[in-house]
Amino acid sequence: MNKQFLTLQDGRKLELFVAGEPSENLIIFHHGTPGAALTWEEWLPVVAKQGGFAIAYSRAGYGHSSRNEGRTVIDNSADISEIIRHFGIHKFVSIGWSGGGPHCLADTTLAQSIAAISIAGVGTYGEADLNFLEGMGEENFVEFNAAVSGPEKIEEWMRVNAPGTANVTGEQLIEALGGLIGDADKKSLTPGVAELIAGEFRYALVEGYYGWMDDDLAFVQPWGFELGNISKPVELWQGDEDFMVPHAHGQWLASKISNARLILEPGEGHMSLGIHKRSQIIEHALNYLR
Repeated sequence: MNKQFLTLQDGRKLELFVAGEPSENLIIFHHGTPGAALTWEEWLPVVAKQGGFAIAYSRAGYGHSSRNEGRTVIDNSADISEIIRHFGIHKFVSIGWSGGGPHCLADTTLAQSIAAISIAGVGTYGEADLNFLEGMGEENFVEFNAAVSGPEKIEEWMRVNAPGTANVTGEQLIEALGGLIGDADKKSLTPGVAELIAGEFRYALVEGYYGWMDDDLAFVQPWGFELGNISKPVELWQGDEDFMVPHAHGQWLASKISNARLILEPGEGHMSLGIHKRSQIIEHALNYLR
């Protein structure tokens, strides 16, 4: 696994972690909110070991990637398109976790996309048939209500709350996440795992909170593409003990994407799902490319 920087057509830089032998086939990883390419440090070597080619990137404003102020969900796929072109990719599968879920679904609008796998990904905000915040921890209520109120309010929230995440340690992680995690996630956060995840949060915010802020603003406005128009295979992985993105989101997404497969995992939370099902999810992605 090696770190690279791709200079985009508009002059921004995009941070990439690349693993495996270069190929025309690719798995691309979209991190959560907040997050960065480092989120996938345990996943990339697994893909490479199985002969696959994988790239994880830091979304605009996260890690060492330049900010793209005012970006929408679909705007991010323009960055992915540049990655695809730069590496000469003919076919790719997107995997997105949590806040990366909408972004991996957006990739299905690209010609080279052959499938998307969303892990505990959110549905769209403001839908009559999805109560976006129902079942989420109280922390999400406050954060998303600030985002709905506009850039000034969400930046006020970030100024108060982002420093705690930017400096969190593994020992502090469970307490810091508060009501956003339940027993399933707490059990999965062993000291070693907790320190890895805390390190990923610190890395995500190393240059500030604007990637996180821009994600929140993107999630409470139209994504820029229609779920009903997705024609590629989609897998929606969801745990039934998730208090960051309740399983109602996965069920709602499945009802809107005609060829989606909902994979509901009993007893799994927001973080434990990816920890326990990593190998299976990677195998599914590689199978699409074979």
